[in-house]
Amino acid sequence: MKRLRTVLLASVLALPLPLAAQDSQTLADIRQELTVLHVEIQRLKREMSTTGAPSANVSGDTVLDRVAAIESELQRLTLQTEQLGHRVDRIVTDGTNRIGDLEFRLVELEGGDVGALKETTTLGGGELPAAGGSGAVAGTAGTEPAAGELAIGEQADFDAAEKLLADGAYQDAAEKFAAFNQSYPGSPLAPAAEFSRGKALDGLGDTREAARAYLAAFTGNSAGPVAPKALFELGAALGRLGQTDQACVTLSEVGVRFPGAAQQAEAAAEMAKLGCS
Repeated sequence: MKRLRTVLLASVLALPLPLAAQDSQTLADIRQELTVLHVEIQRLKREMSTTGAPSANVSGDTVLDRVAAIESELQRLTLQTEQLGHRVDRIVTDGTNRIGDLEFRLVELEGGDVGALKETTTLGGGELPAAGGSGAVAGTAGTEPAAGELAIGEQADFDAAEKLLADGAYQDAAEKFAAFNQSYPGSPLAPAAEFSRGKALDGLGDTREAARAYLAAFTGNSAGPVAPKALFELGAALGRLGQTDQACVTLSEVGVRFPGAAQQAEAAAEMAKLGCS
């Protein structure tokens, strides 16, 4: 997985950028993003601190009343614990992925060896939450999203962007998906949003940025339902950009990582068209 991620990141980041985009990739920008992550960690630490005396009310006139009050309070606390645990898992997964990307960009900017990068340490320590989490949602056009916990308006915003894409309003759709990812960092819908943003950018003829979006969709959840088509579209985009060797490596991984997926046959056909050995 690390080798594939390194190849994919190297392939897409090596694509020629406009002057404005190159100017924005500075060490100061990366340090600023790390500062944002640090602030988010501090917010999580504050949530672990108590705010005063316990407010649980388990009083009652009879033993049965007290037992009922205790059960009700336990249910409330269990629900809050599950919600906070889900939120922390989302932040840990998103933060770890961002730090990994920032490490890669720092090595690129400083002229280091990207192949020597080790696996990113999980944000906050411990094991990385399972891909997608216990209540993950991953969906896009043609994919049924799984049940999960979303913020208010999150699904509606995603659906609105999908409608723009289906209607062929590619510019508006690309902007809407970009705004979605900024508004809901770490969302279970993020891989699907990145994939659809890539389709919108492809519709605009911006293959380079579409490839970056497909890469983000794949690395966001490399074992999720969006991953096979994101990996295929990334390989196809690299082929259209003339990155034939990287395209062949990427397309060959589709069948290896997702045997039996619908994209396996598409990847084989694309490899044949590119003349992959």
